[in-house]
Amino acid sequence: MKKNPNPLSRRDFLAVAGVSAAGLAAANLTDSAWAALATNKTAAAILPMKSPKPYPIGLELYSVRNELARDLPNTLRTVAKQGYQVVEFYAPYFHWTPAYAKEVRALLEELGLRCLSTHNNFESFLPGHSMDKAIELNQILGVRYLILAGAPAETKELAGWKKLCEQLSVASAQLQPHGLAAGFHNHGMEWVKLAGDQRIMDFIAANTTKEFVLQLDVGTCVEAGVDPVAWIKANPGRIKIAHLKDWAPGSAAEEKGYRVLFGEGASPWAAITAALESVGGVEFYLLEQEGSRFSEFETAQRCLAAWKKFRLT
Repeated sequence: MKKNPNPLSRRDFLAVAGVSAAGLAAANLTDSAWAALATNKTAAAILPMKSPKPYPIGLELYSVRNELARDLPNTLRTVAKQGYQVVEFYAPYFHWTPAYAKEVRALLEELGLRCLSTHNNFESFLPGHSMDKAIELNQILGVRYLILAGAPAETKELAGWKKLCEQLSVASAQLQPHGLAAGFHNHGMEWVKLAGDQRIMDFIAANTTKEFVLQLDVGTCVEAGVDPVAWIKANPGRIKIAHLKDWAPGSAAEEKGYRVLFGEGASPWAAITAALESVGGVEFYLLEQEGSRFSEFETAQRCLAAWKKFRLT
């Protein structure tokens, strides 16, 4: 057999492939496998299958709101130590100064955390000073998505939702040149039907551009009796972020409703994540908890452990 004039070493192959030895288990290949590579045989026939795309797991910080209000640095240090990779700040962040936002960004970088989205009141989407401030703060934090946490109280009936969609479409266009995208976070009320047979979330999806993010709160969707998988498939590429909040029938006194931990409720997580990753366009996940039988930090830790266990099964 003619010898390959340019045989690849283990290190050379990994460098060319752009992957790690751990990721491909290439360091454990037999000599015959490496010999096959050296004779230009197809690597796919030799190497293990590539592992699924890693999706960062984060925490919507409303889940630890009392701890966050008490001590923001300690809260970030704690959730980073627990293993979270991403955090989502909610509306109170809007009152920070740019100087303080820079301090928070420095701490995030020190801890290996990223803030890829924020929850906002409607003021962040109003052209002028308030939007300018939201842009500045979010750019400092390294954010990609400004999410409207809920519609203004005066948003009612079809006319009100039509006006909101028009305002959000304008805001979306104004945010884009700054490297930011706008989005909307659903609650239970947005699964209610408007005139005819169209739900509010369907109306929002139909009256905003494909760049507008539909941040899915799974728990409220399940509680409303809506099929989250069908919703994801009906809006391909637009569910960039999902809130992994579970829900179970029953009262709060019974530690049911939204007080269940991730995986303890009625949400079909395997089907949901499969749809999000194959069709929905999800980029990262955020665990969210409104309160449970455990402390805020323990709740966050237990939900993350449950998520990791779910991802391994």
